[in-house]
Amino acid sequence: MGLGRIPASAQPLAPCDCSRPQFSLCAMDQQPSSAPTLRVPEEVAPDRNKEAGKKMNNWKDQVTNFFTKGRKKKGQPSLAETEGEPESSPRPPAQLPTVEELKADLERGRLEAAGLLLALELELQEAAAAGLASAEELVRLQSKVEALYALLRDQVLGLLRRPLEAAPERLRQALAVLAEQERRDRAAAAAGPPGCSGLAATRPRGWLQLWRDGVAQAAAERLSRRPAADAEGRTEAERAFLHMGRTMKEDLEAVVERLKPLSPADLRVVAAYAESYHAEFAAQLAALTQSELCPRDTYMLLFWVQNLYPNDILNSPKLSPELQGVRLGTLLPQTQIRQLEATFLSNEVAIVRKWMARALELELERWTKDEAPQRLDGRCHSELAIDIIQIISQGQDKAESITLDLGTQIKPFLLEELARFLRSYQRAFDDFLERCRQLRNYRANVIANINNCLPFRTSVEQQWQTRPDLRSSLLRPLNALQSRGFDTLLQSLFGDLKPLFKRFMQPRWDGPQQTLEEILSIVDKRMPEFSELQDCFQEELLEAVHLHLVKEYITRLCKRRLVLKTAEQQQQLAGLVQANAQHIQQFCAQNGSRATWLHHALPTLAEIIRLQDPSAIKIEVAMYAILYPDFSKDHLSAILAIKGNLSSSDTKSIRSVLDSNTGAHEPSKALFSLIKVGYLFPCPNLLRSAWQAWDTTLFRGCQTSTSVTAPGGPSGCRAFCCCCCPGLAKEWAPEPLELEQLCPDDPSCGAGAVEGSSVDESGACMP
Repeated sequence: MGLGRIPASAQPLAPCDCSRPQFSLCAMDQQPSSAPTLRVPEEVAPDRNKEAGKKMNNWKDQVTNFFTKGRKKKGQPSLAETEGEPESSPRPPAQLPTVEELKADLERGRLEAAGLLLALELELQEAAAAGLASAEELVRLQSKVEALYALLRDQVLGLLRRPLEAAPERLRQALAVLAEQERRDRAAAAAGPPGCSGLAATRPRGWLQLWRDGVAQAAAERLSRRPAADAEGRTEAERAFLHMGRTMKEDLEAVVERLKPLSPADLRVVAAYAESYHAEFAAQLAALTQSELCPRDTYMLLFWVQNLYPNDILNSPKLSPELQGVRLGTLLPQTQIRQLEATFLSNEVAIVRKWMARALELELERWTKDEAPQRLDGRCHSELAIDIIQIISQGQDKAESITLDLGTQIKPFLLEELARFLRSYQRAFDDFLERCRQLRNYRANVIANINNCLPFRTSVEQQWQTRPDLRSSLLRPLNALQSRGFDTLLQSLFGDLKPLFKRFMQPRWDGPQQTLEEILSIVDKRMPEFSELQDCFQEELLEAVHLHLVKEYITRLCKRRLVLKTAEQQQQLAGLVQANAQHIQQFCAQNGSRATWLHHALPTLAEIIRLQDPSAIKIEVAMYAILYPDFSKDHLSAILAIKGNLSSSDTKSIRSVLDSNTGAHEPSKALFSLIKVGYLFPCPNLLRSAWQAWDTTLFRGCQTSTSVTAPGGPSGCRAFCCCCCPGLAKEWAPEPLELEQLCPDDPSCGAGAVEGSSVDESGACMP
């Protein structure tokens, strides 16, 4: 008889078809719809007290027949007669098993006997309630029932201890017995203590808890096994994590696939296994955290607790639907998780710092050994930027692999380390520029390091969104490195252009267009030297060249070597400046310069030189100061000095336009702040005073123009003299004075423009 035929409720079985009241167990092959019970016919109910003795005797006879070994009813075979029959052969309908027969069935693992045992327990309880047996008899009979239950318990729990090794049908029977016993326990607990005397309280028997204890023990045995060392170099903790996670996932999936379909729903078999494995996993991790963890193990522990365990195990496709209502919680308390996360952040930042320093060290060794950089698509290439970005990204990815929130927390720390690294990188590059000029691959390595700025800058501006101050601290070293690299690459070119610019602005303006053509020709011939720069840096370098050409041109205009008295002369100079500006702009644009902000620098100055109306000049000056906020009064004075027909009052009025613009705008890009105002040339009156003080023959015989400090003018103001002999220059202090050290508004100083005077190429004053 299968366990499925056992009644789920405590309703009594239908009475046996007997002619007189008696206690009986239905035949094993009878279809039981309820538990067996003692029945008293209605016709004898009124005389129940009178017939009590007779019933007791009848009950004793029936029970004695059941519990007596080897006895049989009339027409029933003895146990000896049935020993040779197969186990699966059914007993005759009227046959009742003895205790020894039930015991033998249970010992052979025949869990079908659980139904008869349960029926016997119920009849015993009813008999005790009806007072049909003495206390001694009840104790004796109950002890035999409990002995059979102990045997049944061992059989059931033994099967469930290794469920995957048992046959499915036997496993189904064991789970059904366990579920039925749990239902009987709950019913007994709900009914309260038994009201009958003579029987000891045997429920709840707690088989379900015993089974759960066995599951917990099995989980501990399975998870506590330590795997052997593998060839992949994992630490002991990593191997333990991997073993526990894999074992738990595989075991729970096996429970879902093979055990759950055989189990009654009220057993919640998947939840029982999940809770036991979770508790053991948590206990193992708690023990592990008591010891000192290396950075690698700290990361692995957090990775399992925060990511792999909840996502890959509990939320796996097979387990997630089964664990929806199971509240397992986290493997570690939140306070301990936060402590481990803080430790991880500190460890990871230190690791990133170490690897970045090592990468820079290897790069410096390559520079000092004069190794040529790699060429990639015709560009000088260095792996340093790629290595550093990978180090930062790996640190970020490790944190995000634990939780996205931890990735957000580590980001500013990593970027601070990157900013510190970039400052070290800039200092190392500056040192390389100073000490390694004679190396053969010097320029190639300079270009490679400039190209390194591109991936760094792209990551800072596009990939790593950060606060403005941190962004500035990241870009500042890169900008400085690029600027120093450009200065080094352009130093030779600008050195070749310097003598040409020196003769560019001559007093008589002989061949200025030819000079400009020569300058641009040299620039054009030298451009292939920069072809190994990335395209964006070639454009920025052309912008630097463009800036240099405009800056040097303005510098020559500010030297005050030319004073034009008539409007026609000023218009002629303005036209020349305008033409040169157009030529410079076209050349630089054709070569890739995008410095459109320089387009108005020279044309507007030409317009100021051309205009004669002071009011119109004021408007141009005001607009010019907006375009170039670093355009100062000193620069304006130098340009106005060219206009020899401009009175001192007009000059002062025009200069006042810049009073309202001083400090109003910070220049986004520097132009006039790079231009030092040229030396001032005194008027003939000041020269005449100098001739009176010293031997004028020295001046007449001098052909060398040397800038020296001149004596004070009539008002005591210091000025410059650009026309003196070498001996006098040697005697005077050689330190020139800047424009702001003079007093151009002092009429007696002579530092302003002088009508009808200029200085020729040899340094002699001309009327």
